[in-house]
Amino acid sequence: MNLSFSDKVKGSGDGSIFAVLNERKNELQKQGRPIYNLSIGTPDFKPAQHIMDAVSEAAGKPENYKYSLTELPELLKALKDFYMRRFNVAVDEEEMMIMYGSQEGMAHIAWALCNPGELVLVPNPGYQIFSVGPQLCDARVWEYPLYEENGFLPKLSDIPEDIARQAKFMVINYPGNPVCRVAPDSFYRELIAFAEKYNIIILHDNAYSDIVYGGRKGGSFLSFEGAKEVGIEFYSLSKSFNYTGARVSFALGNKEIIKRFRALRTQFDYGTFLPVQYGAIAALTGPFEGVEKQCEEYEERNRVLCGGLREIGWNVPDSEGTMFVWAPLPEGYTDSAAFCLELMEQTGVICVPGSSFGSLGEGYVRLALVLPPQKLREAVESIRRSGIIRS
Repeated sequence: MNLSFSDKVKGSGDGSIFAVLNERKNELQKQGRPIYNLSIGTPDFKPAQHIMDAVSEAAGKPENYKYSLTELPELLKALKDFYMRRFNVAVDEEEMMIMYGSQEGMAHIAWALCNPGELVLVPNPGYQIFSVGPQLCDARVWEYPLYEENGFLPKLSDIPEDIARQAKFMVINYPGNPVCRVAPDSFYRELIAFAEKYNIIILHDNAYSDIVYGGRKGGSFLSFEGAKEVGIEFYSLSKSFNYTGARVSFALGNKEIIKRFRALRTQFDYGTFLPVQYGAIAALTGPFEGVEKQCEEYEERNRVLCGGLREIGWNVPDSEGTMFVWAPLPEGYTDSAAFCLELMEQTGVICVPGSSFGSLGEGYVRLALVLPPQKLREAVESIRRSGIIRS
C-alpha cells in the first residue's frame, strides 16, 4: 500500500537526537554503566498524600466514570480561591477553564485565535510547543530572540514595526524553560503597553511560578494592571504539585478568549476525568508548605549542580527558576548535540542539546534537576574524572 501523510506530520520531525540519546543510554545501561539522566523534566518527587487520597477515593465511585464535560463547580471555586491566596489575583468563573496540560493548550489555542497564515511571536530559544502549536494550526511563526546579554528577555523595541502590527498573539514564558530566568515586574508592564499599542494577545506560560530561587517570589502575569485586557495565563499543577501524568492545567484571564477557547475545545474534549479533578481540588485547597519545601530542595540541587560544575571548570550560572539549568557549552565545544553525545559516552550524564530549543539555543545545554543532591554530586564527579572539561 502506498501511504501518504500530511505536511504537518512530515514537518513535526523524528526527534532524532532524542532517539539517538535514548538508544545509547539503553546500551550503556546494559553494560552496567552508571547513568545520570538529567534530560527529562519529570519531577522525581511524589504527589502529596492528600492529593493521591482524593484521586483514590473518587476513583472508587462508579458515578465518577461518566463524561465530566466541564469543570466541577468545586474545582472552579478552588482555583478562584487559590489565585487570590497565592497571587492576590481575582478571577471570575468565566475567566478560567481546565486543560489537559499547558502543552495541550499551546498546541490548540492558535485555532481559537488565528486564521491560517496569521502571525505569532514565539521565543528563540523556547520550549518546542510554543512554535509547533501555531504551526500545526497553520499560523506563521516569527521568532523573537532571547540573548544572554539582555537577561534572556525579549527586547520589545527591537521587534520590527511591521511584524508587531501583523502579530496576532505572543507567547511569553517566565520563569523560562529552557533559559531558567525570571522576568522583573518592569518587563510585564512594558509588555502590556506593547500589547495594547499593537493589539497583540499575550499568552503567558506560568508553569514554573512555584519553583524560583534566590529569595525571589514567583508571581502571575494577571497581577499586573491591564493584563486581563490583553491576554491569558496558563497555570499548571504538573511541576508545583508533581501531578504531571494527570495532565491538569488552567487557562485564566480575558473572558472572551476563555469563552472562545472553551467552545473550540468542546469539539474534541469531553472533559477531564472526574477523579483527576478531585485530586486537583485537593492540591489547590490543601496545605502549600509542601510546595515551598520542594522549591527549597530544588534550590539545593541547583546549588550543588551549578556550584559543583563551576568548581571543576565548567562555568555554569545558577538557575533563577524552573527545575532546569541552562548551561553554556564548556570551553572548546561548539556543537551542543555532539557535546551531549560525548558527555553521555564519557560520563553517563544525559542532558538536552540547546539546539533542540531553537537556533539561538546552540551553544547551550539544558540539565534537569531531577536527581537528589548526592546523585548530582556523583554526576559532577563523573564529569571531573572524564577530563571532558578542558580547564
